Amino acid sequence: MKTIEWKDGKVFLIDQRKLPLKYEIINCSTYREVAEAIKKMKIRGAPAIGVAAAFGMALAAYSSKADTYKKFIQDMEKAKNCLALTRPTAVNLFWALKRIIILINIKKEVDLSILKDIILQEAKNIAREDIEINKAMGKCGSPLIKNGDSILTHCNAGALATVGHGTALGVIRTAFKEGKKIHVYVDETRPVLQGARLTAWELTQEKIPFTLITDNMAGFLMCRKRVDLVIVGADRIARNGDVVNKIGTYSLSVLARENKVPFYVAAPISTIDMSLKSGEEIPIEERDPKEVTHILGKQIAPAGAKVFNPAFDLTPHRYVEAIITEKGIIRKPFEKNFKSVFSR
Repeated sequence: MKTIEWKDGKVFLIDQRKLPLKYEIINCSTYREVAEAIKKMKIRGAPAIGVAAAFGMALAAYSSKADTYKKFIQDMEKAKNCLALTRPTAVNLFWALKRIIILINIKKEVDLSILKDIILQEAKNIAREDIEINKAMGKCGSPLIKNGDSILTHCNAGALATVGHGTALGVIRTAFKEGKKIHVYVDETRPVLQGARLTAWELTQEKIPFTLITDNMAGFLMCRKRVDLVIVGADRIARNGDVVNKIGTYSLSVLARENKVPFYVAAPISTIDMSLKSGEEIPIEERDPKEVTHILGKQIAPAGAKVFNPAFDLTPHRYVEAIITEKGIIRKPFEKNFKSVFSR
């Protein structure tokens, strides 16, 4: 399954708002349509958002009418700024945009028609690398899962959150394909229900045994010794190991610590933001109140109810057992070991 791909001059992606009731592929022909798809969560998940942004830059390049490099870079900066405003928390978005802009600056002497093709190829490289990285991450993390384990996961960090395979769910998928008999507990993940709608759908496709639970059941399962480990994804990780991920992740980490359940984070190296000292510096996106007052378009709360709807929360590094990356499992002290990984 490919969440997103380039074909015939357009960006095709699975509309994740429609799952699991309807599998629908939509296409974007302009970078503004890509930006809208990201903002409205037609595509979501930090790695997938980064790839979408890269393809959006390719669309911007091909649509540019500029006849000089100066005008072209102005068009590209405009597209970059538009895409950057879509979702402020996931660092992969900014990482991909920066990678494209750096490439444009390096290739400033190249003919514009050739440069546009180079930009598209770089976006395709980012998409290809994402799958390779996720598979490597799966191999690195799989040994943490023993035969017979029950794993709790939160939100969706699977193929749908990436180009394919997944981060946290990619580790689980790898363990299952290795023949380990495992069971997955899937948090529904309010308010948008990415666990119930997306993770459960992916596990169904893969025939991986799972049980869907409401978010407030996790602690009960842990205290009854029915969870062996927790694996979640991440949208941004500060250099001290603080993790920002889908709202509800922090609560799980505290419950896991209380019940002596190891809490792991699976994320590509690109999700680690070494420019930030701690997670307190990471902006937390707040979303439409209707996500809380409505479920699948149906109102469940009184009209006019005051709503607080942060999309993410901060899990302090002290609650994180280890971070699974494509370059191996990184343990504490995180900052020191992150620097070692980045220097390789």
